[in-house]
Amino acid sequence: MTRWQPLPATLPGEARHLVEQLRVLKGRTGLSLAELARRTAYSKSSWQRYLSGDRLPPRSAAQVLCRLGGGDQTRLLALWELAEQAWPQGASEPPADGLPVPEPLPIPEPPPVPVQEAEPETRRWRTAALAAFGVIVLLTAGLLWALPRGVLSRACRSTRSCRSRCP
Repeated sequence: MTRWQPLPATLPGEARHLVEQLRVLKGRTGLSLAELARRTAYSKSSWQRYLSGDRLPPRSAAQVLCRLGGGDQTRLLALWELAEQAWPQGASEPPADGLPVPEPLPIPEPPPVPVQEAEPETRRWRTAALAAFGVIVLLTAGLLWALPRGVLSRACRSTRSCRSRCP
């Protein structure tokens, strides 16, 4: 389990609540930040910034994490809306050289991330169980095929009354 640093004291309550919920969802996934980055369109360092309260995560990042963590998307997106309104915007003054601050380019929403049906650990166990079952079936079939012959032939040889009937 990840040990999180305390959230900045300057973070408004709505933003704090969103980050705490994102941390819970991230914990539910069981993924490290690197694994989370591989499964989503966001880098490890971006997830670190979002989950430490340094940056407001994009709406699509919150949606992806909610899907992976099995959370209530409607509730999380409502939290995101409130956090977006309350999130500290930093310095709204123009830079010292007097040039206007350019508007950030819109970030397109990434395509939905398909959630794998079974984790690799589950797949390994399932494969091992199927292989063991196959071996048991083969051994049972071999025993059933070999056992009646051997038992009958030994029983017939030991009984005089059977000798005429046994092959």
